[in-house]
Amino acid sequence: MTAVDSPVATPLPVLTPDTLVAATQPTIYFLGVSTGSSSIQRVFPAWAHELGLHDAVLRGIDLPVGAPAEHTRRIVEFLQQDRLGLGMQITSHKIAVGTAARDLFAQLRPLATLMGEVSCVTKEPDGLHGFAKDPVTGALALDAIVPQGYWTRTGASAVVMGAGGAGTALTWCLVREEHGEQRPAALVVTDTDGDRLEHLASIARQVGPDVPLELVRVRSTDETDAVLASQPAGSLVVNATGLGKDLPGSPIGEDALLPQDAIAWDLNYRGDLRFLETAIRQGESRGVRAEDGWTYFVHGWLQAVKEVFRIDVPTSGPDFDRLSDLARSAR
Repeated sequence: MTAVDSPVATPLPVLTPDTLVAATQPTIYFLGVSTGSSSIQRVFPAWAHELGLHDAVLRGIDLPVGAPAEHTRRIVEFLQQDRLGLGMQITSHKIAVGTAARDLFAQLRPLATLMGEVSCVTKEPDGLHGFAKDPVTGALALDAIVPQGYWTRTGASAVVMGAGGAGTALTWCLVREEHGEQRPAALVVTDTDGDRLEHLASIARQVGPDVPLELVRVRSTDETDAVLASQPAGSLVVNATGLGKDLPGSPIGEDALLPQDAIAWDLNYRGDLRFLETAIRQGESRGVRAEDGWTYFVHGWLQAVKEVFRIDVPTSGPDFDRLSDLARSAR
């Protein structure tokens, strides 16, 4: 029997704040917006088989974007009390968990405190521990997408569209002083929310104050398109808004021009993917290289599996490739 044919490959019914029921076997919960359609529902059983987690299952919990804080707290309290609930991976509600449920954690790890978000929850003897895994995931994915020496060779800039959890984590990855010259010549961040931009800027100033930072509050795709039009060739352009997955649409217009020879990275790998489609259309005419969020997805989930189940997982090499191939075939 192959991993993807095993009985646990059938996804469990998705839960909501009103339908939470205790686990009957070791469980990692997945808090998101539309967890039932995520590839992890099919990928996790294959990984569990490969990693020797034969009794473990994954179960989704759906929560709409902007849901009341009491719903977020109810979910975290449920995890606290669920004996076989070993932990949780959080996608679209990282900042909400870090704020609405902060007092329910025995400890927030340093990056979670810095980022003001929780993307992974584990159970420890003293209670719940919260991690911000997006910075780690972002760094691993960036290493796979942006070639070594790219920034010094091109002198290009980076544009991060979206100042939420993923955008803030990528900012941390891109501007950290310890990377020396291996950083973009400048960083531009766009968002519709001024408070999110200021929060991101406070982190950028702590970890990489020497990289020029421009914050642009945008109210339309036309304003974002204008930002892209002013960027140098070779720039990295990242869609970290969630548009295209959690919500339909794109942060840029269908006719927007990406910088010549840009790397266009959509953190989404499923959904309507309009930003990615725009980038793909400009591959031949403008030399744009389009990347989706699949590598980010794989690294993010493997980091969660590592923490929740307390096992070592590879981040590169043949063993990582094996897990990535299993994920792609299950997808």
